[in-house]
Amino acid sequence: MEMITIPAGEVTLSDRRTERSWTVGIASFLLAPVPVTASETSRFPRVDVSWLDAIRFCNALSEREGLTPAYEVDEDVKWDVAANGFRLPSEAEWEHACRAGTTGPRYGPLDEVAWYRENSAESVHEVGGKAPNAWGLHDMLGNVWEWCWDVYDAEVYGEYRVLRGGGWFDEHWSCRASVRRRSHPTFRVDDVGFRLARTL
Repeated sequence: MEMITIPAGEVTLSDRRTERSWTVGIASFLLAPVPVTASETSRFPRVDVSWLDAIRFCNALSEREGLTPAYEVDEDVKWDVAANGFRLPSEAEWEHACRAGTTGPRYGPLDEVAWYRENSAESVHEVGGKAPNAWGLHDMLGNVWEWCWDVYDAEVYGEYRVLRGGGWFDEHWSCRASVRRRSHPTFRVDDVGFRLARTL
């Protein structure tokens, strides 16, 4: 499976709701150039997938490839940060990879890099159809929202997890590198998918 090496760096995350920002250091890691597709022969992203579905997919693929699964799934899900198996990116990793060294809201003109409400005909599109960012990653903005590992805000939203990137049904303002969305880990909908990462 093709994976792109994302260089180490630092990213400042922000939350509009709480008006809070925080800086996170990022170690180099691997990230897939496109979201996971519906099958090995399909170019359409896998959607209607919950956070828990994505976690289980990562573990199953890791076992198939002879890698150490990243997650222990019991009543709670625990991440073995030393495991070499497939996993979801952290929220900080996702934004660092999306920005690819840029500092603006997007890594290119929106119509060139993303499927969103104004150009998607209100439907999902094949992955890789828009221009990549400087690190070779496609669809980081638009097409489907992507699950990240992180809890959004445990004090307010409990176990809700972070979604990033915007989707085919979203307005332009949702398709920005800094936008955060949240949902329950069992939530499934037709504009949410995920992308694979691995620890180096």
